[in-house]
Amino acid sequence: MDKFTVLESVAAPLRIINIDTDMIIPKQYLKTIKRTGLGTGLFSEMRYREDGSENPDFVLNQPAYRNAKILVAGDNFGCGSSREHAPWALLDFGIRCVISTSFADIFYNNCFQNGILPIQVSPEDLDKLFDDADRGANATLTIDLENQEIRGPDGGSVKFDIDPFRKHCMLNGLDGIGLTMEKAASIDTYEKKLSERAWA
Repeated sequence: MDKFTVLESVAAPLRIINIDTDMIIPKQYLKTIKRTGLGTGLFSEMRYREDGSENPDFVLNQPAYRNAKILVAGDNFGCGSSREHAPWALLDFGIRCVISTSFADIFYNNCFQNGILPIQVSPEDLDKLFDDADRGANATLTIDLENQEIRGPDGGSVKFDIDPFRKHCMLNGLDGIGLTMEKAASIDTYEKKLSERAWA
């Protein structure tokens, strides 16, 4: 998993509440267990018209936001089913951070396991961040995980809370496997002792 330290990017505003995982990645894309290639299906029912052409009104199809790595979204982001394909699709598209006032628990946990930083802010702070995001290519946000701070284009900042363990994992690029590998020496020592005991 890639480390998350400081991220600077245009932020795409998605002023929709209750964005569920089926909206993030519709069910027809769930046939794969690969984490790559799902970016094309991200928000596909909003991104594409029935004939398969792009919907120019959808935010991620607009020139200013095509390369956005930050998503500023409405309340209760990631609700619905627990599909891990949702963070996979976001990450494959290039989104590394989602900012909202609230997240569904399972989606929130899945984000951390896949290198996406979900940041919870107050409604007042979300309104400020929406204002910044609405300025498109003329404004970028900086996400500083070490200092737990979102810096706006005009020098303003928003502080956010994060569990210290999750912060450690994100800063060091550690998912469940990475955490286990940190204990490799201890595991090897234990396995050796167990083997010696079996032959004693």
